[in-house]
Amino acid sequence: MSNTCVLITGATGAIGGALARRYAAAGTRLILHGRRQEALEALAERCRRRGARVTTSRIDLTDPEALARWLEDEVCAVAVPDIVIACAGQNAHPATPGALEPAADAQAVLALNLAVPVAMAQHLVPHMRARGSGQLVFVSSLAAWYGLPTTPTYSASKAGIKAYGEGLRGWLAPFGIGVSVVMPGYVSSPMCQAMPGPKPGEWPPERAARVIQRGIRANRARIAFPFWLGWGTRWLGLLPAGLSQRLLKVLGYQRLPSADDE
Repeated sequence: MSNTCVLITGATGAIGGALARRYAAAGTRLILHGRRQEALEALAERCRRRGARVTTSRIDLTDPEALARWLEDEVCAVAVPDIVIACAGQNAHPATPGALEPAADAQAVLALNLAVPVAMAQHLVPHMRARGSGQLVFVSSLAAWYGLPTTPTYSASKAGIKAYGEGLRGWLAPFGIGVSVVMPGYVSSPMCQAMPGPKPGEWPPERAARVIQRGIRANRARIAFPFWLGWGTRWLGLLPAGLSQRLLKVLGYQRLPSADDE
C-alpha cells in the first residue's frame, strides 16, 4: 500500500470509516469525505496516528459544481487517486402502509446513491485513463437483486449503481481501470437499524471492510456478502415475481413496524 492514494466518500459512515482505518498506513494518502465534522476529524486523526497522510472534505456531493471543483482542483490537481470508494449513501422508507416515500426523500436517495457516483466517475475516469491505472469501487447492496417493498427507492438506487458499475467494468478494462461493485447485506450502523424489516446475517463494519478490501485488491467484479444471503436474494430475482413477493411477505418485508413492536 506504500504511496497509494485512496479516496473514500461516506467516511463517517460505518463501512466507510472501517475502510479508512484498514487503509491507513505509513506511505498511504487518504482523502476522506464525510458530513459529520467531529466524526470526520476524529477518524482523520486516528488514521494519521497509523502513519497515513490525510485530507478531509465536507462538500455537498450532490452539488455538481462543488463536486467538480473538489475532484478537479483539490483532488486530481494534487494526485489522481489509485482507489476511489464511493461509499456515501442514504436510505428512505414509507412512513405508513400504502404510502410512498416522500418525493423529496426519494430524490435525495437517488441523487446521493446513484447520481453522485456516476458524476464522480465522469471526472475521475479521464485522469485514470491518462495515467493507465485506477480502481473504481461502487457500493451497491444485496437489495439490488430484488427490490424490497419496505425500501423501494433505496433498492432502485442500488440496482442502478450495480448495473452502472458492471457496465463500466468491461468498458474500462482495456485502459487499465478496474471496477468493483460491493453488494453488502446488513452491516451494523444507524442507517441499518433504521431500515424496516428483519436483518438476517448482520455483520460488524470491521468484518465487512476486511472482505471489501480483499475484493478490491483482487479486482473482483462483485464483492457480495454474506454468501448465503447473497445467494438467497439473487434467487428472488430469478423466481417468478409472485412467488418472490409471497416469500418476502412471509419473511416480514412487507410490514412496517408499529408502536406495538417497540
